Amino acid sequence: MEQLINYLLHFGQLNEQQIELIKSKAIVKTTKKDAYYHEAGRIPREVIFLTEGIMRVCYYNNKGDEITKYFLDENHFIADVHSYNQNIPSTEYIQAITDCEYIVLTKAAMEELSMTIITWDAMVSKITARGLAEKVNRISPMMAEDATERYLMFLKNFPDMANRIPLSYLASYLGITQSSLSRIRRNIR
Repeated sequence: MEQLINYLLHFGQLNEQQIELIKSKAIVKTTKKDAYYHEAGRIPREVIFLTEGIMRVCYYNNKGDEITKYFLDENHFIADVHSYNQNIPSTEYIQAITDCEYIVLTKAAMEELSMTIITWDAMVSKITARGLAEKVNRISPMMAEDATERYLMFLKNFPDMANRIPLSYLASYLGITQSSLSRIRRNIR
């Protein structure tokens, strides 16, 4: 729970009473490796804060191929913001690719925190803006590079994740086949 509170304090001030309220609304849960935390077609009803593990956000294209959009590791909020805010079904899956532990804030809890903590909405806005900027930075630079440069950029930007992600998911994220990724890895060693 302290991870969540420490993270929130980067985005605004909270007094002890507010911290205790947040803790009382938060629920700690786990998801096993390979299990889906969220599936497309469902309306998201909560926001989570990942405290341990890695999750990936993916979707299926019109050919039925599974495409990895990006990965999220510890100390990140995870939510399909558009679907959550609009109360519409999500088009994305969120899968645990390691055993994961996370803190859940339900929509009702978020609304109560918003009504009780004056600075809550401003904090959420700052966190959302940061998350969206990180998302763009995870995706945009990948488009202009060749496969080797994309892999090297991934290693540079996410060194802690590189050995924790299965090659098939990493290849999907990089937009290449698993055999191409294996060849790239052999050539740069």
